[in-house]
Amino acid sequence: MIYVRHADERGRADFGWLKSQHSFSFGNYYDPRFMGVSALRVINDDRVAPSAGFDTHGHKDMEIISYVISGTIAHKDSFGHVKTLPAGEFQLMSAGTGIYHSEYNASATEPLHFLQIWIQPSSQGGTPGYQQKAFAQSSALTPVVTPDGRDGTLSIKQDASVYRLELTAAEQTSFKLAKGRNFYAQVVEGELQLAGETLQSGDGIHINELEEFAIKASNKRAVALVFDLP
Repeated sequence: MIYVRHADERGRADFGWLKSQHSFSFGNYYDPRFMGVSALRVINDDRVAPSAGFDTHGHKDMEIISYVISGTIAHKDSFGHVKTLPAGEFQLMSAGTGIYHSEYNASATEPLHFLQIWIQPSSQGGTPGYQQKAFAQSSALTPVVTPDGRDGTLSIKQDASVYRLELTAAEQTSFKLAKGRNFYAQVVEGELQLAGETLQSGDGIHINELEEFAIKASNKRAVALVFDLP
């Protein structure tokens, strides 16, 4: 099966200070056809006005990944972490038994654009945790999140891996998907040809039956997040 989730078909929310597009049902947006893919529950494409943000709120039993596209996040949580997350960096917060945090646009003048991603853990409970890192692009598909934290990646409590895909104009790579696994990609920048489909910025694609397929950038640089899911 191949299914393309086009950017302009996503759910939308506009609170003035926050403009968000939801790949899957979230908040006041509900569509029973789009409840997530495997353990991947949320991909929100969030744009936050200068000096605005999410007040302190709680999470439990969820692995929450933030990837900053432009701008900087100011993060505080109930375990004493006070961090800034600049463009290009990844944050993984394991909510475990419960954690409270706030997220603000750290700039008084520039907007913030980031992806908020929720992945359901393989088991509930456990001590909450915080991880943050910038990754040099070591290959077309650079691992950033893995179940065992191998090679300096962020460690997630789920049999899932996340890669940052970056291709120069006309560059091509391929992806091998193990039998029974789910593939999801979210395009961040540029245009991709993926398994015969043309994807623009903001598009997502779900694949669960192909064993191997090509991924190619069109006539300019392309960036995407790739998820290998149970």
